[in-house]
Amino acid sequence: MVDLDTARDRLVEAALPHVPFDGWSQRALDAAAADLGYGQLDVLRALPDGPLQAIEHYVVMADRAMLEALERHDLASLRTRERVALAIRVRLEGRAREREAIRRALGHLALPANAPLALKSLYGTVDAIWWAVGDTSTDFNFYTKRALLAAVYSATLLYWLDDRSPDCEASWAFLERRLADVMRIPQLAGRAREAVGAILDRLPDPLRMFRRV
Repeated sequence: MVDLDTARDRLVEAALPHVPFDGWSQRALDAAAADLGYGQLDVLRALPDGPLQAIEHYVVMADRAMLEALERHDLASLRTRERVALAIRVRLEGRAREREAIRRALGHLALPANAPLALKSLYGTVDAIWWAVGDTSTDFNFYTKRALLAAVYSATLLYWLDDRSPDCEASWAFLERRLADVMRIPQLAGRAREAVGAILDRLPDPLRMFRRV
């Protein structure tokens, strides 16, 4: 048998046509194995944790494909916001034929017991996007950017799943609006900090008051 990473790729890819009918289930994985000529032991070696591991690997494969596709674009000529929008669009457009599989995966990840995997997968996607667009932050902004993008990406993904507009133009307009909202948050936070600073500057120095006492 081929190496485990290749086997996982092939099994998950082969399972996708079965997922709309059987869900992300062992039955879908067994059908994929039969299509590939793999045995039950091969499936167990490649995906010992079964369908949930298949979902996790599917997300990883989608992130990898997104990064490969972005290498064919001139990101240097774009602003950060445009790069992020392009990355999300590239990722979703690359999965256009797999909406039902994604919908089924989200159903699994929405279960309370699978919350850790859902968060891990979402973080992996937004982190991949930020690194792809050239983000090198290591301070608190590192976490803020990923948290904000997670909200934008999740909302856009859910909108896109039910979008039937030509070329999903409604989804990309929705994405632009969400990014515009997010871009205003740092500006508002900066203004709030300036306002608080101005107020504090006008307050008496408590240390000076203590010395007088």
